[in-house]
Amino acid sequence: MTARRTVLKTLALLPLASCAATPATETTTAATTTTTPGPTTSAVPLRHEALFALEKKFDARLGVFAMSDNGSTIEHRADERFAFCSTFKGLAAAAVLHRNPMSYLDKVVTYTEAELMRSSAITKQNVRTGMTLRDLCDAAVRHSDGTAGNLLLREVGGPAELTRYLRELGDTETRMDRIEPDITSATPGDPRDTATPRSLGTDYQRIVLGDALEPEKRDFLKDLLQRSVTGAHRVRAGVPQGSEVANKTGTGAHGTVNDIAVVWPPNRGPVLIAIMSSKASADAEYDEALVAEAAAYVVKTLT
Repeated sequence: MTARRTVLKTLALLPLASCAATPATETTTAATTTTTPGPTTSAVPLRHEALFALEKKFDARLGVFAMSDNGSTIEHRADERFAFCSTFKGLAAAAVLHRNPMSYLDKVVTYTEAELMRSSAITKQNVRTGMTLRDLCDAAVRHSDGTAGNLLLREVGGPAELTRYLRELGDTETRMDRIEPDITSATPGDPRDTATPRSLGTDYQRIVLGDALEPEKRDFLKDLLQRSVTGAHRVRAGVPQGSEVANKTGTGAHGTVNDIAVVWPPNRGPVLIAIMSSKASADAEYDEALVAEAAAYVVKTLT
């Protein structure tokens, strides 16, 4: 446990490249690997042909930001904008946890049938009684329940307040403008409800591995992410057998398939993996294998 805590602390404190604003684009940009330089060396960029090949194979735009515990990174369209979709739910839960004591999670939140949607698998069972914030966190993070996500968002004050919380984390790029299900429209070029792989990945690094949350709150959220019932065919399918994974998925129109994860491969330190993707057609099919294959490449390259 002492060794694990040391590794987690090391990763959480590693410096990250700045998240400079980059307009959404469908043009090809270089993918790079950067290793934290020593006193007399400089970072050497490396184009990841395998990731460009995946874009061609799946006819998709792919964004990747990954970071190992020793500071090595993989970057491929890391500063381009993608619709984040349901990945916001882990951040909304973090905002609720950050601003309240753990006892506040016992608060019961009520809602109506009018607030339910197709993804409301858990909340639709509890309309009559309402749900505690603790159970709403579980429903939103583990099951990606849309109504639960909206209720957490309402608890923190709405989209603008969640964006404000992310600015407190140091994220200058991610912006939330709407709620479910509108955020899943994922229209190319629309900056609303978007993030970059770097910004979103860094947010999850800070709430899962860093000190953005108090230890008890961080452990609560990490447990929910580790027990997620979504994403079996995304990052989890691409990492070595026996790996521990804490992840949050997101899915939307235009073939949007995302997965933001912290992975602990067997006998290795943690690896942050943020993968986002989209396609040109609004009704394009979802290719979870794109995310799985990108994750497999990341882990193989960084470990």
